[in-house]
Amino acid sequence: MEPRNQRGVLKFIFLGLTKDPELQPLLFSLFLSIYLVALLGNLLIILAVSSASHLHTPMYFFVSSLSFTDICFSTTMIPNMLVNIQAQNHSIIYIGYLTQVCFVLVFTSLDNFLLATVGYDLYVAICHPLIYTTIMNTCLCGLLSLLSLLISIANVLTHSLMVLHLSFCTDLEIPRFFCELDQILKLACSDTIINYILVYFVASFFFFVVVFLSLESFSLTLRLSPLL
Repeated sequence: MEPRNQRGVLKFIFLGLTKDPELQPLLFSLFLSIYLVALLGNLLIILAVSSASHLHTPMYFFVSSLSFTDICFSTTMIPNMLVNIQAQNHSIIYIGYLTQVCFVLVFTSLDNFLLATVGYDLYVAICHPLIYTTIMNTCLCGLLSLLSLLISIANVLTHSLMVLHLSFCTDLEIPRFFCELDQILKLACSDTIINYILVYFVASFFFFVVVFLSLESFSLTLRLSPLL
């Protein structure tokens, strides 16, 4: 297979969960229900936090931010998938695929960072209750959220710039129903070793820094809370 560098005409084909036309309405109804439940549930959380003055605290600020991130993540993936199922069109152009991958990576990274801030907020609230309002002030909450977003965007831009240097072949079938960075790397004809090194490095960073800090915060909270 010869590489194709004309990305403007590239189209990726989603193979989806099944090719059985009788199951397509069932899949459409299932994913539509999941999307509506997720959308409604997260909207109710955001409305409850914004309307109740006693919930205007750092913890509920981060909870509502997580709900908003979840809405954005679901909206990035499911509506396009529903349109493809309904229209029986399982193709997506290169720029559309890459755009969806970018948004998925941004909201996934942001969700991880926000979970880490929730763990830190919980730790401060239980282990340092007397100075909680001093530490977790409005400025720090906004700064943590902004920093999480900037790091997520920087991560996505790095991956996107690396993907733009890849060449693709004629076989562009994807055994999925949504866009993933790993799938686009598997379809590339050019060398992807640098891309995979970057992917593993970022994954290790999220695991050992974000996830570790989150678990450590919750662990310290559970150990110290009985002593308070």
